[in-house]
Amino acid sequence: MTVVQNEFSISTHGRCDVLDISAQVGRIVAESGVKTGLANISGIGSTLGVTTLEYESGCVADLKRSLEKIAPSNTDYAHNARWGDENGYSHLRSALMGTAKSYPVSGGRLFLGTWQQVVLCDFDDGPRERRVVVTVIGEA
Repeated sequence: MTVVQNEFSISTHGRCDVLDISAQVGRIVAESGVKTGLANISGIGSTLGVTTLEYESGCVADLKRSLEKIAPSNTDYAHNARWGDENGYSHLRSALMGTAKSYPVSGGRLFLGTWQQVVLCDFDDGPRERRVVVTVIGEA
């Protein structure tokens, strides 16, 4: 059994910035030497999310519009009142989406569908440098 953990950083703009991180994750998986197993992708922070979608402008716009309906980016959050900030919505979106996901590894690569990319969503209210940890577990 092989376990490899590596990380990378990525700059974001915040405010529901959706970034394709498939290449960075794929590189870590390939370099791990694991042929069959599982890769866990974890964004570090409480105002971001990790998921998959078809990374194209229409689908990204649909995701942003849906999140705005579910957790609007207004100031009507108890978190904002408690801490005097404006990012209550970003914590809620993160909790709903989740900060980590796991996907199979097959043939030494992340096993995703043709139109499925791994994305990082930064919900916070400004630019950030985000850390992503990738843990690959399996047989070499």
